Amino acid sequence: MSSSHSTDAVAKVRRAISHPVIDSDGHLIEYVPIVRDFVVEIAGEDVAKRFDRMFQAGSFRRAIPDRRERRKVGLHAIGIWGIPTENTLDRATAMLPGLMYERLDELGIDYAILYPTYGLAVTALDDAEVRCAMARAFNRYYAEAYQGFRDRLEPVAAIPTFTPEEAIAELDYAVGTLGLKSVMLGGAIPRRIDPNDTRPGQAQWIDTLGHDSLHDYDPFWRRCEALGVAPTFHAGGQGFGTRMSTTNNSYNQVGNFAAAGEGTCRSLVFGGVAMRFPKLRFAFQEGGVAWAAVLLAGLLGHYEKRNIDAIQHYDPARLDRARLASLFEKHARGRMRETMDRLGDALSGLSDPNEDLPRVDMFGESQIRSAEDLLRMFQEQFFFGCEADDPMNAIAFSPSLTPGGVKLPAVFASDVGHWDVRDMREVLPEAWELVEEGRIDEGQFEDFVFGNPVRLWAGTNPRFFEGTVVGEAVTKRLAGR
Repeated sequence: MSSSHSTDAVAKVRRAISHPVIDSDGHLIEYVPIVRDFVVEIAGEDVAKRFDRMFQAGSFRRAIPDRRERRKVGLHAIGIWGIPTENTLDRATAMLPGLMYERLDELGIDYAILYPTYGLAVTALDDAEVRCAMARAFNRYYAEAYQGFRDRLEPVAAIPTFTPEEAIAELDYAVGTLGLKSVMLGGAIPRRIDPNDTRPGQAQWIDTLGHDSLHDYDPFWRRCEALGVAPTFHAGGQGFGTRMSTTNNSYNQVGNFAAAGEGTCRSLVFGGVAMRFPKLRFAFQEGGVAWAAVLLAGLLGHYEKRNIDAIQHYDPARLDRARLASLFEKHARGRMRETMDRLGDALSGLSDPNEDLPRVDMFGESQIRSAEDLLRMFQEQFFFGCEADDPMNAIAFSPSLTPGGVKLPAVFASDVGHWDVRDMREVLPEAWELVEEGRIDEGQFEDFVFGNPVRLWAGTNPRFFEGTVVGEAVTKRLAGR
């Protein structure tokens, strides 16, 4: 493999377009020895040894081969062989910032936002001491390793969100002190139903940071707004619900990012976060966009029939019992007629006249007042990371298929550095296949790889692209030129 010349397929795409390509979700692979040194500096050798165990999880799981025992202690099949090996050049590219920088033209990418690999664990690690030390160490690593390359490569800070306090502390450090511009959050936090019971395999629930959360995260969202950072989520759903196979990771992995993203997005809607913070842009990475169309359809349908005015149609007090009795008198037969004196007993299920009003007003917390509020959120505030080889990406640009005829802001998310990209040079041509197949046009492709990423990253921070190789093009785009 040559690292000096792009493939013919990449060159063909670049000749066909006149705009930059922004990758909104590539991946770097951290050089762990340096991160570990930072962990020791921050929290000591004892915490560093617990950090080491994170990389030994496979051997621990192999030590419990029996399915029943694995189920008893809450073990599900985790990812195996998740990064490049045979393609050694790509493995090195994800690890070495200088090599990634050198190869961007070969990949056809002008500017890449690079999410963590090992740092993804920050979003779900139950050990608070290790989690916070690890986040601090990874973020120091990103700032140091990518210094001098950030006109084309932007590493993403890992922000733990088990509590608003830890999230704000690391946000202030990563953005305020280190100067990182983009952040990755855990939007699906596993919490023990009994927080004092730390035995393995205990029941958990998933906190999605908005509706019904254990904490008030508004101070954190407010801090994101003040610092000009877009909250982006890269949490998975493995180990939740049906994704609990003890033996097959692919069974657990299919659709897991979409499931986690959908849960967080739904929570931000029903919890009123999007309405209270209209300037924030939120991104849900690696799950595609098809789930967003389904969620929007469901939200619109429920709002139409379950908003506080519409739901009055189902108020038990509005049931005309006299008329109902007369209809039974006329039409009931057999045993139903014989038991008409118990008609009242048949009317209480799913129709309790004593429901609490806050439970009845299911859209009250959301602060949504019209269907247009929902459509605006999904067009302006929510962005959806789409891998290049996902044919469902076309849905985002198909108003005839989307609820309300909206165009959902899909953003190009290559996932380079991970197992599903065998050759980094293939991602841009794969994305272009939607144009070649007539699923989207060239203008929509521009939105996918340039326009929508600009709206996402510059929407919360207008200066996001200053000093980058795409800065001038972004300025012109924002000015409508």
